[in-house]
Amino acid sequence: MNNAIFKVPEARNETILNYEPGSKARETLKLELDRQSKLTVDIPLVIGGKEIFTALTEKLVMPHQHQHILATAHLAGEAEMKEAVKTAMESKAGWAAMPFEHRAAIFLKAADLLAGPWRDRVNAATMLGQSKTVMQAEIDSACELCDFLRFGVSCAEEIYRQQPQSIPGVWNRQEYRPLDGFVMAISPFNFTSIGGNLAIAPALMGNTVIWKPARTATLSNYYFYQILLEAGLPPGVISFLPSRGKDVEEYILKDPDLAGFHFTGSTAVFQSVFKLVGENIGSYHQYPRLVGETGGKDFIFAHPTADIDNLLPALVRGAFEYQGQKCSAASRAYIPKSIWPAVKDRLLQEIEKLKIGDVRDFTNFLSAVIDRKAFTKITNAIDQARISDDAEVLTGSYDDTVGYFIAPTVILAKKADYATMREELFGPVLTIYVYEDEKLEETLTRCDETSPYALTGAIFAQDRAAIVEMEQALTHSAGNFYINDKPTGAVVGQQPFGGSRASGTNDKAGSVLNLLRWVSPRTIKENLLPSADISYPFMQES
Repeated sequence: MNNAIFKVPEARNETILNYEPGSKARETLKLELDRQSKLTVDIPLVIGGKEIFTALTEKLVMPHQHQHILATAHLAGEAEMKEAVKTAMESKAGWAAMPFEHRAAIFLKAADLLAGPWRDRVNAATMLGQSKTVMQAEIDSACELCDFLRFGVSCAEEIYRQQPQSIPGVWNRQEYRPLDGFVMAISPFNFTSIGGNLAIAPALMGNTVIWKPARTATLSNYYFYQILLEAGLPPGVISFLPSRGKDVEEYILKDPDLAGFHFTGSTAVFQSVFKLVGENIGSYHQYPRLVGETGGKDFIFAHPTADIDNLLPALVRGAFEYQGQKCSAASRAYIPKSIWPAVKDRLLQEIEKLKIGDVRDFTNFLSAVIDRKAFTKITNAIDQARISDDAEVLTGSYDDTVGYFIAPTVILAKKADYATMREELFGPVLTIYVYEDEKLEETLTRCDETSPYALTGAIFAQDRAAIVEMEQALTHSAGNFYINDKPTGAVVGQQPFGGSRASGTNDKAGSVLNLLRWVSPRTIKENLLPSADISYPFMQES
């Protein structure tokens, strides 16, 4: 029997490829895009290693070319969901008993497979299925997902090494058991990496997981699931379960063995799950862990001393990369009146240069929003702003003839609490409120109180005293806070990500804070020199 104490490899962030003209990376990815564009993939459920094809299916299309069908996803019904729960419970003991170094090796191998032979396939699927440009796909489905895998292993080791103090004659130990049940993971469309991490984080700590991917991200998520299987993940540890949300609530989230819920998505859905769990709290075998990240109304707040040369890229990239479909996207900005004329002119000039179109054209800066529902919601808000006395649309247009295209849109709000300053749109729409320079303190309060969310935010200033004032005034406004930088682009291992208020439970994906939610510690005291005494010294009369 091996008695060594192993040390996992040091986690390092995956290198981002630039895909510049003439590069091998660009050449092979273009070939893979062409190959996948000619396929229609049949995506099954996978439960206990068995592929299941059902009569209930859904077509997956390219958002930027919505007549093009990429795949057909088979959806789980009541029978398949109950089978997934049964499989998760039957697989628990074996997976929890597997030595950590072997569990870790699976996820480390998955990272190397993704970084190497699978990189083009997963990136291409993310580009075509979720309309991400090459760079947005690279930093998401390749680099961040590799980082989640590698840093996850490192963080798990860090947790396992944390032990209590012992005194002479006593050895205190602490073990970190997986939860006593199964974990349900529901992932969003906008990040392939988040989809993967929602499933692997609980599994890494010894839990079995049922994973429901977002409908519009099913293809890229399925390819990542295949990577996990190739890396040696045992059947039954993670079940891949495309399905309808209402069925998950009915047949999985009410199950007495539900031990945890790992979620990224809308605030409304997460609140409905909280309510459902609360209504059924007496029926569970333990209190389920509810971990969620639920969006934001993220801000950029400029001080009169802000460097406009630095502010402009933050506004453009922060608001419009990936069509504003990031939980962290800058969707509202506060600009002082003294610099607004210069900011306005240059912002509109920069937006005019941005190209929008098919992701296979690498010269495009942004592409289509994810589906018809999103397109309708966003364009309705734009149309409302056009006729409102409290807003002005400075630039922006849309067209859904070929794809769900919405050009970068800037709305000037005449009131600080205008609808698009408060409500999450999840699209390429930036709303700007211009404030009087002397009303800095008042406007900081408005920024803090206008929106129910508290995910990301950024401030721009050169005056250090102003930075201190703004940072303190906005203490609870963002879980990820940026000084003179855009509010997007958190890197695993560098800026653990998450927010509070209506933005979620702030359990910081990719860190020990998140992984700790998926374990139930047991403290063990072993008395090495037990005493035979029953009475205590204080009981003596003299």
